[in-house]
Amino acid sequence: MAVKLGEQLFHQNEKVATVESCTGGGVAFAITEVAGSSQWFEKSWVTYSNQAKHEEVGVSLSTLNEFGAVSSEVVCEMAQGGLQKSRADYCVAISGIAGPGGGSKQKPVGLVWFAIATQHHTTSFSRCFNGDRQEVREQAISLSLQELIDSSLSA
Repeated sequence: MAVKLGEQLFHQNEKVATVESCTGGGVAFAITEVAGSSQWFEKSWVTYSNQAKHEEVGVSLSTLNEFGAVSSEVVCEMAQGGLQKSRADYCVAISGIAGPGGGSKQKPVGLVWFAIATQHHTTSFSRCFNGDRQEVREQAISLSLQELIDSSLSA
């Protein structure tokens, strides 16, 4: 999927950035496994803690306190902040509960929120994945890449 994403972005002369929490840089790793990705990959942040989300990409402390790190509101601010702090055309943000602990009734293990920001639009969505920590993270990485492909195709 990263190869396909790269081909699309290269042909469109566009770049992508990532702001990752629960995936720990996995999307950036998948992208940089592709030779020549420096032509279409701008930069990445791993903002695992709330403080990092705030300091690195400007997520509001009040948003974090009100909605929690695993929320539409936070991933939207993560993606928008990453876009503003880079020269990218797209920024994907991911925050979730990979497990095995940390879940609740409202936010179960496997819940991951995603956002994709462009200069004109930010969209967010969530999925609740099944599996262990590694499987949740792998599914989140794959879905992030697929959504970036879809977003760049529809641009």
